[in-house]
Amino acid sequence: MPQPGAPDYPLRVAVIGSGPAGFYTADHLLKQQDLTVTVDMYDRLPTPYGLVRFGVAPDHEKIKNVTKVFDKVAAKDAFRFFGNVDIGRDVTLEQLTQHYHQICFATGAQTDKRMGIPGEDLAGSHAATEFVAWYNGHPDFRDYDFDRSAEHVAVIGVGNVAVDVARILCRTFEELETTDIADYALDALRESKVKKVYMLGRRGPAQAAFTNPEVRELGEMPGADIDVRQGEAKLDPLSQAAVDEADDRTLFKKIEIIQSLAAQTPAGKPRKLILRFLVSPVELTGDDAGRVTSMRLVKNELQSRNGRLGARATDEFEDIPVDLVFRSVGYRGVPIAGLPFREDWGTVPHDEGRVTDKPGGEHIIGMYVAGWIKRGPTGVIGTNKPDASETVAAMVADAAQGKLLTPADLSPEGADGLIRAHQPDLVSYEDWLRLNELETGKGRAQGRPRVKFTDVKEMLAALRSD
Repeated sequence: MPQPGAPDYPLRVAVIGSGPAGFYTADHLLKQQDLTVTVDMYDRLPTPYGLVRFGVAPDHEKIKNVTKVFDKVAAKDAFRFFGNVDIGRDVTLEQLTQHYHQICFATGAQTDKRMGIPGEDLAGSHAATEFVAWYNGHPDFRDYDFDRSAEHVAVIGVGNVAVDVARILCRTFEELETTDIADYALDALRESKVKKVYMLGRRGPAQAAFTNPEVRELGEMPGADIDVRQGEAKLDPLSQAAVDEADDRTLFKKIEIIQSLAAQTPAGKPRKLILRFLVSPVELTGDDAGRVTSMRLVKNELQSRNGRLGARATDEFEDIPVDLVFRSVGYRGVPIAGLPFREDWGTVPHDEGRVTDKPGGEHIIGMYVAGWIKRGPTGVIGTNKPDASETVAAMVADAAQGKLLTPADLSPEGADGLIRAHQPDLVSYEDWLRLNELETGKGRAQGRPRVKFTDVKEMLAALRSD
């Protein structure tokens, strides 16, 4: 039997997850010059692209152009897409190992970290990713309900997801109706009574995780003034020293933008976005019906811990009225059936992408990870490209050394038959392109990029009738 990777005996790889990490992994594999590879990509939803479809804010349409790169990958003869297939529910990992030499998981970080404060579970307190998935039309979240009567909203965190949530809450209906926001979300936000949005960071401006374009945009919204306290925008001595030592132009610019926002004069717009630094929520309180009504904040100061500036609570507190709370304080992966998992990090233990039985342990033959389930929730879309390259380098090296699974049936028909036997409603990439055309066609008629399908049954029905 020839070595896997020969033209007549390709290396067969399954990639679980069709977000950026999954597609960049497939792209690197299919570009190998001296190795013939076939890639079957699986996603539990009928639609590909992961967080590009369900995480990128609807008012940031240009960012979604990266899907054109993914479409080029999918157009290759050696690529197949199996959508609407849940690995672990429809088909087990053990069953997949009978059809592939290697399996790479690119399943992301699917849950939010909690704040761990009293009142966190009151009605009106939510994970920010629930709101993001809801307004982006994720089928799992389309039936969620967020209080449309809320006038005061707190967004905990100062990363890009927090910025997206705050910005969407502050957008006018006229701005949103030209985007691909889910129709039901557009209807709900039309009725929004939001007057103030607080975005709260536990450290200072120099430690904020949002990018410069994201924070600059907050000061340019037609329907909302931005309010940044001059005292909180000014760097404390420790931050100033760290910034001077870093000599980072991007960081200098971020601080300059924040301080320029603090100098802005309110224009009397309908809504106000209040960007705070050096504060942390310590308690949510509610009414007799169990709904959140206020938030207690503690004022922080920075201290150096092992070379890193961290927040330390003072004895100064304040209370702010809030009717709705979105926490965006970090994300973590969920365990994958059949693989080890690091509960402390929310990731799968690995060595340069090779799954290990424990941190620093032995490699598990044929199993790999890429993206957030590998490294944790860090970086932007493009960060997944070098991350995937590292994993693919390990996969190629292992293939050269024969460190592979020993599947019983390597025929393309074998995997296809397995999936269809357990999930007859699987969605191919050709099916997705038909759904895409239906969505964009509806969008063109309304002057929007697309009108999304948000229900799996509707997607399947559209494919049957198209």
